[in-house]
Amino acid sequence: MVYSSSDDDRPLAKPNGHVSAAKVTASMDKALDRSVPKATGGGEGFIVRRNNSDAMDVDSPLNNKRKSRTSITKIHYKDDSDSDGAPLAKRQKSKKALESDSDDEPISKSKSNKSSAQKAAIDSSDDDMPLNHLTKKKAAIENAAAREAQAIRAKEAKKKATPRKSIKDESDDDTPLAKSSAKKRQSNGVAAKRKSNGVKKEESDSDAPISKKAKAVTPAKKGKTTPAKETKKDIKDEQEEEEEYEWWNAPKPEDDSIKWQTLEHNGVMFAPAYEPLPKHVKLKYDGQDVTLPLEAEEVSTFWVAMMTPASSHHLDNPKFRENFFKDFAEIIKKAGGAKNSAGEKVPIKSLEKCDFSRIYDHWLAKTEAKKNKNLSKAEKEAAKAEKDKLEAPYLYCLWDGRKQKVGNFRVEPPSLFRGRGEHPKTGRVKTRVWPEQITINIGKKAKIPEPPKGHKWKAVQHDQKATWLAMWQENINGAYKYVMLGAASDVKGQSDYKKFEKARELKKHIDKIRREYTKELKSEIMADRQRATAMYLIDKLALRAGNEKDTDNEADTVGCCSLKYEHITLEPPNNVTFDFLGKDSIRYNETAKVDAQVFKNLKLFKKAPKTDGDDLFDRLTTSQLNKHLNSYMQGLTAKVFRTYNASFTMSRLLRDLEKDPRSKGSIAEKVKLYNDCNREVAILCNHKRTVGAGHEQQMQKLGDRIKGLRYQQWRTKMMMLDIDPSQKKKKGAAYFQIDEDIDKEWILEHQQFLAEEQRTKITKKFEKENEKRKADKEKPMPEKELKERLQVVKELEAKFKKENKSNKVEAEGRGPTVEKFVTAVEKLDDRIKVLETQAEDRDGNKEVALGTSKINYIDPRLTVVFSKKFDVPIEKFFSKTLRDKFRWAIKSVEDADDWEF
Repeated sequence: MVYSSSDDDRPLAKPNGHVSAAKVTASMDKALDRSVPKATGGGEGFIVRRNNSDAMDVDSPLNNKRKSRTSITKIHYKDDSDSDGAPLAKRQKSKKALESDSDDEPISKSKSNKSSAQKAAIDSSDDDMPLNHLTKKKAAIENAAAREAQAIRAKEAKKKATPRKSIKDESDDDTPLAKSSAKKRQSNGVAAKRKSNGVKKEESDSDAPISKKAKAVTPAKKGKTTPAKETKKDIKDEQEEEEEYEWWNAPKPEDDSIKWQTLEHNGVMFAPAYEPLPKHVKLKYDGQDVTLPLEAEEVSTFWVAMMTPASSHHLDNPKFRENFFKDFAEIIKKAGGAKNSAGEKVPIKSLEKCDFSRIYDHWLAKTEAKKNKNLSKAEKEAAKAEKDKLEAPYLYCLWDGRKQKVGNFRVEPPSLFRGRGEHPKTGRVKTRVWPEQITINIGKKAKIPEPPKGHKWKAVQHDQKATWLAMWQENINGAYKYVMLGAASDVKGQSDYKKFEKARELKKHIDKIRREYTKELKSEIMADRQRATAMYLIDKLALRAGNEKDTDNEADTVGCCSLKYEHITLEPPNNVTFDFLGKDSIRYNETAKVDAQVFKNLKLFKKAPKTDGDDLFDRLTTSQLNKHLNSYMQGLTAKVFRTYNASFTMSRLLRDLEKDPRSKGSIAEKVKLYNDCNREVAILCNHKRTVGAGHEQQMQKLGDRIKGLRYQQWRTKMMMLDIDPSQKKKKGAAYFQIDEDIDKEWILEHQQFLAEEQRTKITKKFEKENEKRKADKEKPMPEKELKERLQVVKELEAKFKKENKSNKVEAEGRGPTVEKFVTAVEKLDDRIKVLETQAEDRDGNKEVALGTSKINYIDPRLTVVFSKKFDVPIEKFFSKTLRDKFRWAIKSVEDADDWEF
């Protein structure tokens, strides 16, 4: 049976399978009320536990358990480092591009017990008790958001009623960066006379290469000419001059769709040509050597490149093997076939009969040689210089006369496609990209880059609305690949700025949106009720919107709007278990408390005759949802809620930190305080990551460092007793006791580690000195010298052996005194505390994507303000790469300690 849509004049969003009724009648509502017990307590909108057991579905017979999905339980052949499955968005975005999102999956809980908020979330996992602490905090934050939205609208209404008369009046504006912008305009005079930031925009019609004419178009210091030959000082001055261009304070262009006026670049850097294997290195097929055509021989090297420990798991994937061999055999056939030593054709029909071992050995030896391990320092520098010389022409472009770093200027080399998650095309051969496939985008007056000899570009265009420099279509999914500017470029910075400003703009509409979707949760129009329910899940649980997929060519991943019948299980009174593959095929398997009306609606959307495979939100698509959101605010899409919720929550948490006594502590404590807030955002907004494979090893290493310091501290205390045994009575026996977790076995291992560490240090220093002597054409030191230096290690081992036997430690150092040792013990205490804080912080963050949150969700200006207000170096939060990426954020609030999201 398929429900009719005759009662609704809107077309069905998803006409396949069983579809919900067009309208919700009063009798249907009453029937649902009777079947669903009333929920008690709070906690709506929170993940309450990770669902590891089957849960009963209220729509199923009591003795039936929820079906397990084979797509979830089977092994995922996933490589996090591969990004092949995520093509870059086009300028005129497709539906998929508009709906995609780079955020993390929601989080169920943090395993750290360091805060009461986290403990509350964890403790509720088994008994479904209300999450009182988090519920109150989230409710308070949402109430604050509503009050702030009303205040912003009232302020704007007041401004409209009172015309601005001066720049001074403008300084009261609450629009983004208004205060700092007004201050700058006051210092510079009238707004129309805004300084140009030292940048002179020029249109060049020169045909000279960028590397030669860069000096003509890059900014020069005012009143000075730039010499033809650059010195280090010139380069530094030029960089400083370029940094002065503050686009965030520049006047907004009338036509925002025009991205550039002039654009010059040198095209793309192609992958090096294939180097054929030596004649004696051949594939063995069914026991005999075969000669492959050159095209197939290259593909065989793609296979052996996957035989490394980091990638070999792909070779166990049946789909990967099937797809590879299909392409491999087809390439062999098209290129003329494989031949044995007698020149006879050998049909390649089975991957299992292919022996790639000799090709692998050759490939491995060649790869190891490229690592330059045995090269001298001079040889390594020469190799690096050669590499830099090849890349230099492609590193930068001239965008409106300003030098901008290009991001991915290299064309992807041919290889085997891995994809994300369980991609149906994993193992396919990614073919080499030729100039004939590439479209170049460049300024009309700029010199067109020369393609490799004997080739030509597919096309050359001058699209000023595009931000890409080159484009081609790859052969696996037909996706378009783009060469874009780097993350630290003005264009990328403007994109980030707009993203966070869009989230800030949502502040003044959020109360109205929440009020209206809450009202529509009870709408008699099924499409409206489904839309409101989806908005609730996206806002409260931070689910991705999801989008329509080509299941034959893409991994079977879903989001909120594309959830199927089998992806949720309902447990009265208001628990919903979600079980589906999310972005990158990461399994999302969580149980959440939801509003009673939402629970009722989900039960309605699962109403018979719906069954496995049917859409839950059958009258809603992501594009329809985003179109509705756009009616509240221009440019508003579902993904903006994730950025808004994370940034607004973080801003409220940081606002309260001045009252926290820990904010007066050490830098390490302040960093942990910031991370605690970030972690709480992850819990409140339900962001998570999978625990890294190396986490336990990292924690073990950190634990060993802490134990090593405690052992060193104990030895120092024992030296005090060696000088003055009476200290044991003065300070008490407990002061000189070694920690319980440091046993004899660990001490022996640690002593061995210390000796080996010193041996390695001495050997490396010896080798480095000899390397320098060799470079200076001096005679190297003999091995005898190294043996003499290593005598120190033998003395250390003897000392440890004596200490273990006597349980006494002789005082070390020049003029040892009790006071010196007491000071040393105190310093070690400080170091231990710092490491313990780091360990506690790291373990608490193992399931929380703090790094991703800082980059993608939380407005970076919040981090900058925290850094300034609490006197913590920004380097503690942003690496050099991120400082370049968020230069706009650092600069724009450097004089605004009171900036708020």
